[in-house]
Amino acid sequence: MYVPPAFRESDLSSIHETMRACGLAQLVTATATGVLCTPLPLLLDPSEGEMGTLYGHVAKANPQWREAVVGDALAIFMGPDAYVSPSWYESKQQDGKVVPTWNYLAVHACGPVEFFDDADRLLDVVTRLTERHEAARPERWSVADAPAEFVRAQLKGIVGLRLQITRIDAKRKASQNRSAEDRAGVKAGLSQSDRADERHVADLIRD
Repeated sequence: MYVPPAFRESDLSSIHETMRACGLAQLVTATATGVLCTPLPLLLDPSEGEMGTLYGHVAKANPQWREAVVGDALAIFMGPDAYVSPSWYESKQQDGKVVPTWNYLAVHACGPVEFFDDADRLLDVVTRLTERHEAARPERWSVADAPAEFVRAQLKGIVGLRLQITRIDAKRKASQNRSAEDRAGVKAGLSQSDRADERHVADLIRD
């Protein structure tokens, strides 16, 4: 990912926060037959490795896990994003030399990927993923709520994955390259949006 210095995010805790906030990631692998990509939820374990380790699972029928991976795998996490109108720039009134752009958060995490079908490891992954996404719900569902025999049968239909992160490119494009007046205009414009993700982008813009 191309990341100009003004937009580079280097704080690992902030990067991990962006990754955890992303419900659905994209797992990309290069193979001899071409590039493969699967959208799937990924669980970040920050205690494994210098940059953390990702866990998830794909359907056993998905050919991605069967194809030998060339180089590292790539996990893409997209945070909130928003269109930025030139009409919000104070500088538009001065010379009109402004164009539209897009503000967003993005994290690309790379590393070797391992696929596995061990039942105990799979159960651990699906349990941890479920607990993460059920945590905020008033009535939480647990894997243990389903019959154990049924769960074991379901596990036979998936393949687990483990990706130890060895490189991260993180980008926080939030109008840092604009003047304070232009940033204030963008923040005000996005803050009035009826879309929650656009208001979130407004919060990312620093005065």
